[in-house]
Amino acid sequence: MIKKQLVILICIFVLVGSVYPSESKVDKPNFLIILTDDHGYGDVSTYHQSDVRTPNIDRIGKEGMVFTTMRSNCTVCSPSRAAILTGRYPDRVGVPGVIRTKPEDSWGYFTPGVPTLADELSKAGYHTGIVGKWHLGLESPNIPNDRGFDFFHGFLGDMMDSYTTHLRHGKNYLRLNKTEIQAEGHATNLFTNWASEYLRDRAKTRDKPFFLYLAYNAPHFPIEPPAEFLARVKKRSPNLPEKRAKNVAFIDHLDEQVGQVLDVLKETGLEQNTLVVFSADNGGSIPHGQNNDPWRGGKQDHYDGGLRIPFLMRWPALIKPGSKNDYAGLNFDLFPTFIELAGGKPSIDLDAVSLVPIIKGENITSTRELYFTRREGGMAYGGKSYEALIRGEWKLLQNTPFAPLELYNIKSDPLEKNNLASNEPRVLNELSGTLRTHIQRGGSTPWQKPRE
Repeated sequence: MIKKQLVILICIFVLVGSVYPSESKVDKPNFLIILTDDHGYGDVSTYHQSDVRTPNIDRIGKEGMVFTTMRSNCTVCSPSRAAILTGRYPDRVGVPGVIRTKPEDSWGYFTPGVPTLADELSKAGYHTGIVGKWHLGLESPNIPNDRGFDFFHGFLGDMMDSYTTHLRHGKNYLRLNKTEIQAEGHATNLFTNWASEYLRDRAKTRDKPFFLYLAYNAPHFPIEPPAEFLARVKKRSPNLPEKRAKNVAFIDHLDEQVGQVLDVLKETGLEQNTLVVFSADNGGSIPHGQNNDPWRGGKQDHYDGGLRIPFLMRWPALIKPGSKNDYAGLNFDLFPTFIELAGGKPSIDLDAVSLVPIIKGENITSTRELYFTRREGGMAYGGKSYEALIRGEWKLLQNTPFAPLELYNIKSDPLEKNNLASNEPRVLNELSGTLRTHIQRGGSTPWQKPRE
């Protein structure tokens, strides 16, 4: 009788343990960042009615949370990516400007030794992968496998001269880890296929949680949608100008590919415990027909059209579907967020702020300054930098190194129409002083490769 009761008790414990797992057995979340390139706030239909249709991107927000007031860390590519991967302002890790394939036109050098998000998640027991665009260096020690990533399948360079030839200035920067590879097909499809392969592999292995950084080149120019997508857009919107129709078709194609990645998460059983974030590196390029509505300006500008970006987050295990949040943060806030959710402790040296309270349904009540900088060459910039600063309702900015400072009250004037620089000297002086402190701190980090 005692033996029978003991067996019953053991069965009960096993059953309860399977239904209510102990804290130590709860899986750490997987992380997936889907980052698009030059993707304006106005080119994601979840934010307002538009000529674009992004049902799959929108789905991330509908099944999770839409952030309405997030900004990129820079108005161009490399600095934003450096910030996301380090949790630090980009000039503090040597990337105040774009890292290009030609050294004479390159304005950053990703500081070796600074821990990346991949480094920190590896310490927490994660497998780390990047598929797609890297844009933080072309050689060791600044290629993905040297900066914490276990796996790299993608493109080292800044942009492709064509999405179908995959070359830049006649050179091939496609890599599988450190090996140069050849590939056929549209780059957006290639990156989707490679990401899907990675996810299926992790689903089979399940030996550790994963972090996948999926960085599409699209919709960065050249604007090259597949022909069938352009034909479809022209049929549904025959009055669209050709330039705009190509952009809409390009984003339609990108959205379809994002949907395929989400479908793989579902079919492999990874969906429930994978935190998916969709965002972009900066605003869209106005000369190339991209849309940043309702914000002023676009890529390269410190007006919000260059900085405001889509930011959607889904984690079925914790985030309530259909949530919205207006926290004014930056893309690099993902760094401490992921570290904290992985069970680690974010470094006190970070400039980023964890979004974990928001994910848990709480609010972040404290405010902070948001700092932006960009260095660029050519006659318009002269190799110099220009900056912006947001503190509360005030925004101070330059749009080129040679332009005067502009001051906006973005609470009463969110579209930045009324420059108050001459009307608010006290605010102008206070923010200018703070901005100089940020510039001095960034200036202590070299942004060119040391001479050998």
